Amino acid sequence: MESEGLHLNIDYVGSSGVVLSPEQKAALQTSLVILQNENKFHKVYFWGKIVGVKEDYFVAQGFDKDEFAGRKTFYSKDCIHWGLLPPATKMMRDQSKLAKGRFTGDPSYEYEHVETKKVGEGEDATEEEETLTIKEEDRLASVITEIDEDVRIVPRAAFIKTPTGQVISNRSFEGLSVSEAAKLCNYFHFREPQLISEQSILQRASLDKAIDFMDSVEEDIPRGSWSLQFERGSGLVTLRSLLWQGYIFCHVPGQRKFGSVYFGTGEKNLDLPFML
Repeated sequence: MESEGLHLNIDYVGSSGVVLSPEQKAALQTSLVILQNENKFHKVYFWGKIVGVKEDYFVAQGFDKDEFAGRKTFYSKDCIHWGLLPPATKMMRDQSKLAKGRFTGDPSYEYEHVETKKVGEGEDATEEEETLTIKEEDRLASVITEIDEDVRIVPRAAFIKTPTGQVISNRSFEGLSVSEAAKLCNYFHFREPQLISEQSILQRASLDKAIDFMDSVEEDIPRGSWSLQFERGSGLVTLRSLLWQGYIFCHVPGQRKFGSVYFGTGEKNLDLPFML
């Protein structure tokens, strides 16, 4: 959710239990402007909050003009002071999946994972234990990246891809109509396309390459992982992810207003295929 007008726009997702206190709103409104100016970002988004056992992490992201490139992620525990998270490498993400349980709220906390390895062959084989330490700061960066890849979405035509390959905000976007907003095919994953099936390639070949360059959430597996609802009559549409419970996207049909936040524990709902 864009930092500009955050204190007003955050109320769109209030029905889902996403609430910030007046003090937190005021602190974010000021500190995110400072964060943007200090780092010379084109835009700063309030990403959401990951709830910890002792303390919570408030998360923000800064972008250059090309919103597919140059993304930096920051975290704060008081909505005022921000720390830069390291980029999530593949090894970091693989190791972070071994850490179980809730976040503690301490970035320097280390999880321990014990692996048993077999050494030798036959009767001479022995088992050795190897302890792997995972820093919570690395796990936080990995989980945020995974949530962005899995469920961060935008309305169709809200962004365009220029002939040079840059992804920028579409100034001509005036919002989805009420009938368009009711269809999952009009919401795209805000990342590079990953679906490479023959059917998706043929479908994309006949579409507008400047607009339809991302994957539609309609093709997500498992089917039914999104809950779409209208609120305030047809004045607001919300999409909630059942895969990452706590992620919510909202859009005002007929207007440029849209955004998303994540308020949760940072744990993926791995049981979803059995629940549908």
